[in-house]
Amino acid sequence: MEFLPLPPAATPGQALEQIDTPALLLDLDAFERNLDFMQDNVRRAGLQLRPHAKAHKCPQIALAQLARGAAGICCQKISEAVPFMQAGVRNIHISNEVGSPQKARLLAGLALHADISVCVDDATQVEWLEEALRQADASLVVLVEADIGQGRCGVPDAASCLRLIDMIARQSRMRFGGLQAYHGGVQHLRGHGERRDAVLRANERTSGFLRAMDVAGIRCPVVTGGGTGSVEFDLESGVYTELQPGSYVFMDGDYGRNEWTGGLRFEQSLFVASAVMSRIREGRVVLDAGLKSLAVDSGLPHVHGRKELEYISANDEHGIVTVSDDERQPELGELVLLVPGHCDPTLNLHEELIGFRGRTVECVWPVAARGLSR
Repeated sequence: MEFLPLPPAATPGQALEQIDTPALLLDLDAFERNLDFMQDNVRRAGLQLRPHAKAHKCPQIALAQLARGAAGICCQKISEAVPFMQAGVRNIHISNEVGSPQKARLLAGLALHADISVCVDDATQVEWLEEALRQADASLVVLVEADIGQGRCGVPDAASCLRLIDMIARQSRMRFGGLQAYHGGVQHLRGHGERRDAVLRANERTSGFLRAMDVAGIRCPVVTGGGTGSVEFDLESGVYTELQPGSYVFMDGDYGRNEWTGGLRFEQSLFVASAVMSRIREGRVVLDAGLKSLAVDSGLPHVHGRKELEYISANDEHGIVTVSDDERQPELGELVLLVPGHCDPTLNLHEELIGFRGRTVECVWPVAARGLSR
């Protein structure tokens, strides 16, 4: 039995109001200003930008970042790198550790086709990687990850770091590439001063690792880390050689709750388009975007530009919204733009990203790395 093909949610040239919902939207003007603003600030600081592709999972965005001068990209998972390589990205840092010999073999295969680097925090990972690289006849750049306060991955002290560097130096298929020092927890501390102080403490821990390397006569060519919430402090820290922000291209509700008193502030460019599908109850409407369209781990979305609307509950396919102004009660079918609480996992729920300028669709980009979490 033949079925009609599913029509696209949007096509270039359509009006925004004609998009089939729910759909992921990108305000291209705000997005491009964010790209330029970050690249310009990093360049003026004399650093390299290696933006994190786990935030967007979209090769077109990575290519736009590279065109503006980014040194390469980061991916958090090995399989996530594949669509970026297929799109022509050739410098990729896996900002994570391998957790099995299978992962090491997968990474070694990719290293035959691009300049790949990866993190380690354990001698066994070095052994897995060396064996996989030998079997594939490949080579790899390896960074030691340092725990600078996150309490997640990373060696806990300088002595452990030096032992791993020595082990890497004794391998035939890998080269020591530097230090990864990332503290995700500081990105979302709300107060500007609180966030600055936490970043300074993390940077002092990073400096301790670097001092130990210097004493041991070890050159550290790269120190990579930082993020959207800490970048204004990372730029002037004197610690990093390259920065890894990701969410700055989009921003989200969680970052919107941070206090931004400095000059480095980015615009909201990412939205989930939803439509009113029911208005049967007084004082509330139901939208067609719920848990399968929005990540809520960092809180519920908020309605963009409509203070009289409050998104109060997310069900699988429904979003419950209260209406505080009778005169501005939304109409059935009306388009409502939502700001997701957390951009990264929201992207992972969608197959495409619809770029618009003004009120007109300009492009539709595949979220090609969606679901690639191996």
